[in-house]
Order: sequence, then structure tokens, then C-alpha cells
Amino acid sequence: MLRLLVFLPLLAIPHCGPDETVSGYADRDAVYALSELNGAAFPARATIGFPEEGKVVGDGPCNGYSAAQSAPYPWIALGPVAATKRACPDLEAEVAFFEALSRMTLIEVSGSALILSNDDGESLVFSQTE
Repeated sequence: MLRLLVFLPLLAIPHCGPDETVSGYADRDAVYALSELNGAAFPARATIGFPEEGKVVGDGPCNGYSAAQSAPYPWIALGPVAATKRACPDLEAEVAFFEALSRMTLIEVSGSALILSNDDGESLVFSQTE
């Protein structure tokens, strides 16, 4: 007896599994404010949030930004960061924030804390805002 197997292309099946990116672990409604960059108090306001799967949004000291993120938790791999182009007195802090953010490869969500880090020992420490 001959058995006929039918294979469905995987691309035709919609994604219905859990969100394995950080947005599946962090509170999607939360905004996290940066408190430390590489162990030093951050001198300006910067935020990050994960409102939906694969999306990162926030505000630097001068400009709003967004980026794609598709790495499974606990990794983070930001796509190109798109930001507005306003100048402000905290522009130097903003450049430092965006440069550090682009180098982060790991992320940890623990209660109201969120920590981004990399193998070079750099880190960004955020706290959930009220």
C-alpha cells in the first residue's frame, strides 16, 4: 500500500507561538528610564519601551527613536535606530546613549529593572517609570 504524505510549506502557517523577544517578557505598557550608563549616573533623560513584538521605542535626551528587534530573549539585536533630528543642550548625552544602545547584545528584565549589556562589560540600567 502506498502512503501519500502531504507537506505544507511552513511559510503558509501563520505565526501563532509566543513572543520570544524581550517584548514577551517586559511589560508592554511600561516605559523604562535610563539611570546608569556603564556604571555612571546618566545626566539626562532617556527611555526605552517594547510596545509590541519586534519593536523598540523611546526617547533620547533630545529625540524620539524606534528600532526593530527580533532576537529571542535574553538577547537583543536592534535594527537601525530611526530618530528625529532635533538639537538640544543634552546632545552629547544623546550621542553617548545611542552609541551605547547600538552595542548592547543582552537584555535582562527583573521586576521593574531592565538591564542591557554586552560582552565588553558595557551596560545600560533602566528602571520602570510610574
